[in-house]
Amino acid sequence: MPLRRLSLLAAALALGAVPVIAAVTVEKIPYAGWPNCYRLSNGEVELIVTSDVGPRIIRYGFEGGQNFFVELEEDLGKTGGDNWRLYGGSRLWVGPEDPVYSYGADNDPVQVEISGNRLTAQAPVEHTGVQKAIAVELSDEGSAVRVVYTLANRTIWPLRIATWVLTMMAPGGTGITTLPPRGTHPEVLAPTNPLVVFAFTNMADPRWTWLEKYIVLRQDPQNADPEKIGLFNPATRGAYLLNGELFVKKFAASPKEEYPDMGASYETFTNERFLEIETLGPLRTLQPGESLDHVEEWSLHRPVEVDSWDDAELDRALAPYLE
Repeated sequence: MPLRRLSLLAAALALGAVPVIAAVTVEKIPYAGWPNCYRLSNGEVELIVTSDVGPRIIRYGFEGGQNFFVELEEDLGKTGGDNWRLYGGSRLWVGPEDPVYSYGADNDPVQVEISGNRLTAQAPVEHTGVQKAIAVELSDEGSAVRVVYTLANRTIWPLRIATWVLTMMAPGGTGITTLPPRGTHPEVLAPTNPLVVFAFTNMADPRWTWLEKYIVLRQDPQNADPEKIGLFNPATRGAYLLNGELFVKKFAASPKEEYPDMGASYETFTNERFLEIETLGPLRTLQPGESLDHVEEWSLHRPVEVDSWDDAELDRALAPYLE
């Protein structure tokens, strides 16, 4: 019987009450070669969190359906060692990108705590003195998930860092993000947000579609050229359309704070294996013992069909889920 149901049953029997089983169940299962994973389900959607490595959310999808997250076969089931592995799924990094702080290997077991509909996976302190945790809270019904990513400073000196969440999507889909509300000239003369390009960004790449309200990036398993952009949007939105189903993540960014990579709260990257939907938190100076939280709201929707890649059609098909 799932762990959550067992705990509820034991508590109810101790009180002499008839047990009421909650909609969300949490059970320990083997998955993808790891013997100690945790599955959260409410009968509609399911998430799987690793505990042999991590913290990492390796699966999110409709129950019995496709995994929206990529699983990289060469890394599945592996543990230990100092070599950094991609694994797949959704992970937490330290920003801005740094060869020491960002690429800390998450190859060791994590500590898991379960409280109601919430599961928290906390990693050991890394060699950098940073400690990472991911807390997942699944709604009793529907697909809504609240994910809280935490960086903690376990050193004896201040650290100037930002939270950076990279969610690796399965191949063959299309990533979509929104721009801040548009305006007209000369009524709105001030810039609304930065658009950040990288040295390898090719804006003529056919995988891009540049629209007035949306930016679209297609994942193409036949195209190995990396592509990436960043932007700032107070209402940061990332979506991924895969086989008629839609993944959405939302993040609230503050225009009053400094963000990494020339002010980006959102970045998207693709190559031939996956597409990443990334959100970045503000740069903060964490004193010893302090921590920094980063909250994303996830949801899934189906069926979702896009007939043409233009603003009017994306408004029709996606706007209700992105607002």
